[in-house]
Amino acid sequence: MMDDRSSKLILVPILAVLFVMIGYQYICPAGSNACHFKTVENLRGVSLLSTSYLESDDFYKDQDLEEDSPPKLPSKFNFTERDLERHVEFHIKGDDVIVFLHIQKTGGTTFGRHLVRNIRLEQPCDCKPGQKKCTCHRPGKEESWLFSRFSTGWSCGLHADWTELTNCVPVIMDKKEAQRNRRNFYYITMLRDPVSRYLSEWKHVQRGATWKTSLHMCDGRSPTQDELPTCYSGDDWSGVTLTEFMNCPSNLANNRQVRMLADLSLVGCYNLSSMNESERNHILLSSAMSNLKTMAFYGLTEFQRKTQYLFERTFSLRFIAAFTQINSTRAANVDLSEPVRKRIEELNFLDVQLYEYAKDLFLQRFQFTRQREHQEVRLKRREERRWLREQREQGRSWLPKRRGDGNKGGNDGGDRKVNHGELITTTEDYTSQVARW
Repeated sequence: MMDDRSSKLILVPILAVLFVMIGYQYICPAGSNACHFKTVENLRGVSLLSTSYLESDDFYKDQDLEEDSPPKLPSKFNFTERDLERHVEFHIKGDDVIVFLHIQKTGGTTFGRHLVRNIRLEQPCDCKPGQKKCTCHRPGKEESWLFSRFSTGWSCGLHADWTELTNCVPVIMDKKEAQRNRRNFYYITMLRDPVSRYLSEWKHVQRGATWKTSLHMCDGRSPTQDELPTCYSGDDWSGVTLTEFMNCPSNLANNRQVRMLADLSLVGCYNLSSMNESERNHILLSSAMSNLKTMAFYGLTEFQRKTQYLFERTFSLRFIAAFTQINSTRAANVDLSEPVRKRIEELNFLDVQLYEYAKDLFLQRFQFTRQREHQEVRLKRREERRWLREQREQGRSWLPKRRGDGNKGGNDGGDRKVNHGELITTTEDYTSQVARW
């Protein structure tokens, strides 16, 4: 029989351990990043996880993200880890600006609305009913953190391309805002399957849409009528048939995605006589691929959930509502014969190559990011278990030893070594890839 004093000596440390364990569950619940352990703190690189990414709060589960993936095939391109790593330190309160390059009929209108209406922000964009533009200011400042159709309007021209934006955006923002600090511009865009995008543009033009007010600025000027002839006479091209649409050699719908992403100054802008067609096409495609790869982010219309996932992990910004995949489009309802489909692919052969490249890189980035995140979650849980185990062992060490137990059973656990897995991450200095003006 133990006396009251011995009972109290045993009870106190047990209660202390229980109190610590219960408190830990409130302070550091599973899936939370509220606690930082030494092993985690010593990791090199930027964690893909943050307090805003609770596993229980994710819109998408593993099955949701994987079900729209094509069968896994070996990559045709030798992408490095630097190509796959995508996380930028976006300082919305500083001088950083997201620039959205909006390519026609790639789902850019929907994505653009997500940017101004669907991001969880300390100071949300002010979108007034009946107005096309929203005010997207930094917290506490009269400065815009977003350059897009729905925030700053078509300030660099209707559907400005990469060549126009990279020259225009810094000038426009300096005019609009008083401060002249060096900004970090993070370019983003959306791409789409070339055949679907082409058909969607045809349908749009058929209903009367035009982009004749686009500037197409390159090397300080717009193209002449001889350099860029119009495909129709009159105000628009309403009622155009698909055959007529395909037969216009100067139709900018052809290979539009490559033209929108390439540095056109490399090929003499719209002057087709500056070099032979084969050389011009090679330079355009190479430039578009390079610019796309070094952009902070791009998404694919066909992969809405993955697009949302990668954007959130790239910028550490969180959307309020989940993206919706809509496959029933006007382009999807067009009944194409095989010869017509091949003709469209031939007219867009550069876009076909660009999209193959973009899709491969996009899916590899998604897989890389998912694996990295799973590793970090496993490491965090391992550290939580280790911490709890150490607390239990410390509690046991407080218990009084019974006589004769001094050399039995080895040590009491206090000196037990725990092997911790170490996750080595590699980060990229995006100052070399981000336009600085």
